[in-house]
Amino acid sequence: MSKTLVIAEKPSVGQDLARALPGPFQKHEGFLEGPDHVVTWAVGHLVQLAEPEAYDAKYKSWRMADLPIVPERFKLVVRDERSRKQMTVVTKQLAREDVDEVVNACDAGREGELIFAYLYEKAKAKKPVKRLWLNSMTSAAMKQALSSLRPGDDFERLEQAARSRSEADWIVGMNATRAATIRLRSSFDGAVSLGRVQTPTLAIVARREEEIKAFVPEPYWLVDATFVAEGALANGEAPGGERTYVGRFQAPAGQRGTARGPRIATEEEALAIVAACEGRMGTITKLEKKEQREKAPMLYDLTTLQREANNRYGFSARRTLGAAQRLYEEHKALTYPRTNSRYLTSDMVEEIKPIAELVGTHREYRKGAEYVTGLDVLPLGRVVNDEKVSDHHAIIPTRSEHNLEKMGSDDRRIYDMAARRFLAVFHPEAVFENTRIETTVSTAPDGESDGHVFRTRGKLLLVPGWRGVYDEVAADAKGDGEARGDEEEDTDQQLPRLEQDEEVQTRKIESARKETKPPRRYSDASLLGAMETAGKLVDDDELREAMKDSGIGTPATRAAIIERLITVGYLERDGRALVATEKGLNVIRLLNEHALTSPGLTGSWEQRLGKIERGEDSRKQFMSDIAGFANETVHELDETLKDVRIPRARLGPCPVCGHEIVENRKGYSCWSREDPGCGFVIWKSKAGKTLALAVAKELIKTGYTRQAVTGFRGRSGRSFRAHLALSQTDEGKWRVEFDEAWAREGAKPPDAEADAGSERAGAVAGGGEQAKVGERSAA
Repeated sequence: MSKTLVIAEKPSVGQDLARALPGPFQKHEGFLEGPDHVVTWAVGHLVQLAEPEAYDAKYKSWRMADLPIVPERFKLVVRDERSRKQMTVVTKQLAREDVDEVVNACDAGREGELIFAYLYEKAKAKKPVKRLWLNSMTSAAMKQALSSLRPGDDFERLEQAARSRSEADWIVGMNATRAATIRLRSSFDGAVSLGRVQTPTLAIVARREEEIKAFVPEPYWLVDATFVAEGALANGEAPGGERTYVGRFQAPAGQRGTARGPRIATEEEALAIVAACEGRMGTITKLEKKEQREKAPMLYDLTTLQREANNRYGFSARRTLGAAQRLYEEHKALTYPRTNSRYLTSDMVEEIKPIAELVGTHREYRKGAEYVTGLDVLPLGRVVNDEKVSDHHAIIPTRSEHNLEKMGSDDRRIYDMAARRFLAVFHPEAVFENTRIETTVSTAPDGESDGHVFRTRGKLLLVPGWRGVYDEVAADAKGDGEARGDEEEDTDQQLPRLEQDEEVQTRKIESARKETKPPRRYSDASLLGAMETAGKLVDDDELREAMKDSGIGTPATRAAIIERLITVGYLERDGRALVATEKGLNVIRLLNEHALTSPGLTGSWEQRLGKIERGEDSRKQFMSDIAGFANETVHELDETLKDVRIPRARLGPCPVCGHEIVENRKGYSCWSREDPGCGFVIWKSKAGKTLALAVAKELIKTGYTRQAVTGFRGRSGRSFRAHLALSQTDEGKWRVEFDEAWAREGAKPPDAEADAGSERAGAVAGGGEQAKVGERSAA
């Protein structure tokens, strides 16, 4: 009897599919077998593109004369020994005589298509293929998808785009990395990793870091006054107690002096304003009230979910993706997370109320769900759009019972965000009353001069609308943008009842010195936003939608790109901030304005990959253009980096022998070819981090760091921060140790600082060494 072979992307998905198929299934090593089906699985990418030496042994040596390397036909190899075991199982199942049809049940997207295509090609399989396309992992969704399999040929263009992406990354990354490494061997320890996607992402962060380093703060002053309205209201109504509010000085357009808006350039001018207004009467010369309506935010795609989770909870992009993936695969509570769409398709309209009803069985969502299920007509205009859904619709709860008690804290938070967003999008606009007040304080004895103007802003929620779904978190419900307050802006206040032309007393007035601030470092949230829009920071929902096709990477890959840049030592985490290391900065400085650093160029390539999927562009032409770009890149790097030498830093005299300490590829020491010195050294590498020059200088000067150093990585891959101290072993060797209580006790790092301090670290990288901290002096 013939059977159908089902190949899933992961073991857990294979097991779920077996439960949805006619059984019973018997468990074997690496596969399950039932009466009509055999279910097996990959474990992610079992097969990958071969290294250059697989094409020619000469490529084992890195020589500029051999570049660029552009294979006519790419070879595939099994990824590693662990993959080889499962690949053998999959290959045997594909070769079975009783298997006459294969179902590609890998994740429904570009990478899932690539995993299957490489696996199928490597196994030299020839059997007909059908495609399982899942948006949800509920039992009902799987059964429905299994009953409506699609011909594998329908996804040929998706496979072409997937292969093109993979091969383009190999060609550009392999050649650029080899060319740069060959030319910079004397300056860098190890390979100079470059890539089609990672390098422009690094450039975004590095150029922001250069802006911050070049920034020179300028002082300015703000003047705030507290006003009291003491009289009765104009209609004779008693005000019900003292009415106070705060206003901020605002220089009118064209006013003499150096004030610009609320900023005052000199302390003398600020103090003069304070002195002129102190204790004086003022008048409310302008009182405007306007109604503001605020639409509900659109549904989540993966990037928006990752950005908001970073702003709200400090989650890294990878951490959010992990939680969303568990909610999809294990809990069956959310739909497919690796989506770039924020819309639903028209065939899902009948599912909306049943999903809302299921979500509403949980107390915290009941009120919002009752509103949605009680609507006679759902507002679908901003939610349903078939043209805006390519592979997968927006992330929403599934039509299934959701057991919240079984969810971990991360999963519970991400589910809460998706559930509330789903309910909120069907609610009406929130309505606010915005109040703007100008208070003019007369500064002349006769009261006839213009006086000084103070502005006040108030905001009152009149109709909660969609914000009512968020209860206590209503004030931050939207959360898409980078949370940032601007000190020069007066903040919204809860205002008492005030009237036009009412007189007020200046009860308190004072000036405060401020400084202009440099641009903010990127967080996961803001960097994901910049990647989505090819380097342009865009907050408007509709405009971001229009730019999605030209972003850097895809929603499925952006988290991995950020983590890759951290792994190779180009970026570090400092709380929620992503900081370019000196190594990362040097790479971008040396590349200068090379096209490889351009987010726009990479974005245009991503756009072309999308066109290949839609049949609007040619894979052959795209790959030809990539090969041409790689050739140009090799020649340009050869010319521009040929004689580059990054000067080695000199850190002053050795605290032990007095010889000058000089930076070398692996550390900072007083060694040289002419004089081996006393043996004092600070190695650059420590627990997955390269110690910066400033840290080394501080250790040499004081023997310890006053502040904790960020960016160390545990064996689990999570980061932590710790103080450092220099110590000397009994054999006289110098070591940099963790200067923490847990280290002195020989323990592992405690709560890790990864993802804004909310994850736990594993053992210290490099074997969980036990720190032996000596005296706090290097001398």
